[in-house]
Amino acid sequence: MQTQSIDAPHETRQFQAHGHLDVVTLGDFTLGRAVFEPGWKWSDDVGPIAGTASCQTAHRGFCVSGHMTVRMDDGTEARMGPGDVVTIDPGHDAWVDGDEPCVMLDTGVAAYAKPAE
Repeated sequence: MQTQSIDAPHETRQFQAHGHLDVVTLGDFTLGRAVFEPGWKWSDDVGPIAGTASCQTAHRGFCVSGHMTVRMDDGTEARMGPGDVVTIDPGHDAWVDGDEPCVMLDTGVAAYAKPAE
């Protein structure tokens, strides 16, 4: 058995602006707590780090607080908020809705917000 508090993460990845990602990895399981501050948009805050035109990460997670809209590359959109469990396939942009931070727990973050190699 292994435990680690998300409040003492193994790693914190800063976005260009507007937030950060706390990462805990236990064996082959990685969990992130992302704090997307008001004004955060993937294409502005993570896209320059990832070096791709849209997010290519598959997300599986839970929205703790705040609201976010995700637009897939095909133009479909969905909005999420507190209590929503989400699956988001690669190929999307996203942004925070409103003036409250959006906090998400996500299992798809092993390479998220890391510079492209």
